[in-house]
Amino acid sequence: MEVKQFLGGINIPHYKSFSEKKAIKETSLPDEIVIPLSQHTGAPNEPLVKVGDKVVAGQKIGASDKFVSAPVHASLSGTVTAIEPRPFMLGNMVDSIVIAVDKNQESIELSDNDLEKMSNEDIRAAVKEAGVVGMGGAAFPTSVKLSPPPDKKIDTLIINGCECEPYLTCDHRIMLEMPKELLEGTKLLMRLLDVEKAYICIEDNKDDAIEAVRQENDDPRIVLLRMPTKYPQGSEKHLVKAAVDREIPSGGLPFDVGTLIQNVGTCVAIYEAARYNKPLIERVVAVTGQNIQEPQNLMVKIGTKLSHLIEECGGIVEEPTKVVVGGPMTGRAQETLEVPVVKGTTGVVVLPPDMAIEDMDYSDCVRCCKCVEHCPMLLYPNQISIYCEAGMVEEADQWNTMDCIECGICAYVCPSKRPITQLVQRTKPLIREMTSN
Repeated sequence: MEVKQFLGGINIPHYKSFSEKKAIKETSLPDEIVIPLSQHTGAPNEPLVKVGDKVVAGQKIGASDKFVSAPVHASLSGTVTAIEPRPFMLGNMVDSIVIAVDKNQESIELSDNDLEKMSNEDIRAAVKEAGVVGMGGAAFPTSVKLSPPPDKKIDTLIINGCECEPYLTCDHRIMLEMPKELLEGTKLLMRLLDVEKAYICIEDNKDDAIEAVRQENDDPRIVLLRMPTKYPQGSEKHLVKAAVDREIPSGGLPFDVGTLIQNVGTCVAIYEAARYNKPLIERVVAVTGQNIQEPQNLMVKIGTKLSHLIEECGGIVEEPTKVVVGGPMTGRAQETLEVPVVKGTTGVVVLPPDMAIEDMDYSDCVRCCKCVEHCPMLLYPNQISIYCEAGMVEEADQWNTMDCIECGICAYVCPSKRPITQLVQRTKPLIREMTSN
């Protein structure tokens, strides 16, 4: 079928060659894991264990009775040594359960459920109990996403395999190495949503992944779409527009236009939760960049510290360096390597000294309008940044600042090096506060 492109966006260097050919490798055993009680969108969990308790891999150790939440589990067996605030990838401190890891680990006990005999309610319950969240970075609880409002009829499922950010390759490797699990998860989602059409969207710079999924797919209801390689193709609004030519309204969500989007890693986690009752205790993370000795795609236990991953990949080549969790366009630079991997961690990008610039000086907007030309949301980032910088919250709201998806393109193309994305991030909470009063 013809695939329509979206307006705006940009073609940027991929930098994926560091790790795209590296098969997924198991990470060695860390001495300690740190499990944040809140690593998802929604209500934080309360601890179900106390200091001194012995825990086993797969045991639920934190939960909440709130609807929008997701429990957390011990990813390895060991002893709880602390329940205290620890550094988190967003730069804040988050209450976490610290576990000293046992040297001898037993394999986690898994079920072998007959999916045909499971009801939809049983499958949703298994996904919720497993603590599955969106693994593309947003970390929204999947059980909630699979229960759309009654008035929002979903007719189309879209599986996001675009992975459009530079450096990141974890989704690419999942499609190459786990196509069967991906397709089984897709079929489960179609069953739960009662839809007859699903699109698996993969950018055309991943022909090997397209072929791997195509060869495994035996369901005519599941259609593979080869998407044009352009950033931010993986953004929800732009993926829906390109795949099925529907426009999500301002302030809206995919279900407002009859669609639901899931990341490829999330599909695999859904399948494993339903088939094996396997909690989300590990994920694929791309540890990559010019300044890491041996870039890898690692299967990492949730709670493993960044320092352990970097050591696993041979260490840093040269100081100073910048370590970013996530992709370089939307990720966060880290102050410490004590930050743990969480469910939404897609990558750890280790950048060289010339990219680890400490000088944050920037100049006034020169009105070149490069940001306007490339903005995928068709906004005026130049004007928005001026209002945000000046603290003019009402004016920033009038120029649709809340529609910004924080893709980072405006800052990337800006000759004045203006931190437009950061200015928007700082202003959005002020707009929410103003409009709620």
